[in-house]
Amino acid sequence: MSNNSLYLDKTEITEELIQALSQKNSTFIQQTFETLVPEDIAEILEATPPKERHKLWTLVNREIQGEVIVHTNDEVKASLLQQLDENDIVEITEDLETDDITDIAQGLPDYKKEKLLNNLSYEDRSAVEIALSYPEDTAGGLMSTDIISIRSDVTLEVVLRLLRKLGEIPENTVDLIVKDRTGHYQGLLAINDLITHPEYSKVSQLVKKIPAITANLNYKEVAHLFEKNDLISIVVIDSKNMVIGRITIDDVVDIIREEAEKTQMASAGLNDEDDLFTPAFKSSKRRSFWLGINLLTAIFASIIIGFFGASIKQIVALAILMPIVASMGGIAGTQTATIVIRALATGKLGYRNSRHLLIKEAKVGLLNGLLWSTVTGTVTALWFDNTLLGVIFGAAMLINLTVAALAGALIPLILNRMKIDPALASGLMLTTVTDTLGFFVFLGLATIVLL
Repeated sequence: MSNNSLYLDKTEITEELIQALSQKNSTFIQQTFETLVPEDIAEILEATPPKERHKLWTLVNREIQGEVIVHTNDEVKASLLQQLDENDIVEITEDLETDDITDIAQGLPDYKKEKLLNNLSYEDRSAVEIALSYPEDTAGGLMSTDIISIRSDVTLEVVLRLLRKLGEIPENTVDLIVKDRTGHYQGLLAINDLITHPEYSKVSQLVKKIPAITANLNYKEVAHLFEKNDLISIVVIDSKNMVIGRITIDDVVDIIREEAEKTQMASAGLNDEDDLFTPAFKSSKRRSFWLGINLLTAIFASIIIGFFGASIKQIVALAILMPIVASMGGIAGTQTATIVIRALATGKLGYRNSRHLLIKEAKVGLLNGLLWSTVTGTVTALWFDNTLLGVIFGAAMLINLTVAALAGALIPLILNRMKIDPALASGLMLTTVTDTLGFFVFLGLATIVLL
């Protein structure tokens, strides 16, 4: 099998590999893996049930196992690392960059981590230990220490001699990091300037004053900087302005992808089920919490309805119309919440401009409420031949759509201030508000006016 295209039908390849496993055709599997890049193999392993995954993993060329494992999600990575002893881990990380070694080390038990660190060169161990000292969700935890730094007081000729001596430069290097004699960050020297200017030119004459980021910056903010400024890489410094590493675009792409997946999972109340084939008991345990919370909110809404049981018995139309009020409010609130959550995630919404957004969304809810209360109120009056019921239904729709839009903006903002992921909890809270409010307003008005 030969694959020259960037796009591969991984579903078809995965099925072929599983079939080859059942036929004990290890030669076909190894030959197939030879045609794939590590990223593709990682995706195939993620799409394979655990039993077959572990068998396929043993047939991956040991020379690329390290590269494969760093591209798998956390759960799959942990399960694969469990199959390796300390010596295996040392072997597969031998040719990896320090940020990838850090990524693997973060998920190891202490005794395996210590074995790995002890087998690194002094420079690599120092670099990995520095990265491990920062939380995973910060620039320090994400950075690579595979960098080339030069002094500002030397000539381009000296820099060129240094590069020839090194023989190669780290991937995604378009600039060299410039420091002063004491190691403090000063800026960047573009490779293009290095090549096109006279060799007697001083680095200090060509250095670009590009800002660096501190190691404790949240990784989401890092991603925003790359997106906003079209960066290829960015320098990471400590609190004393000393260069400690850099972050490159390939790492940021991984962040963006992971955050998109996390948001999608969070919308269903799932925040950590990375492995598609997580054991049923484990998945059930994770999901049951949110199912339990949802049950409580549903019971609360049912209690509200129960207060007006007598009204519903006398006017059957109320039971028919109730779901419409709740559903419209839920959609209106979800629309607003989606906008607010995205604005929070991209850093466009903060404390100072949140009031303007709340006012705007309340107006949107009011306008939509006026439109759809008129439409639904008129239809209700004609449907049940009851003008007063139409007016009540329209009023309930107006109130619920307005409040739902306001709640859709407020709930994510409040959760964000409380350091709770808005994407994870907003939907459930919003549903509770729109359902209970919709039922209470509609049934309450009907009870007061019609009975």
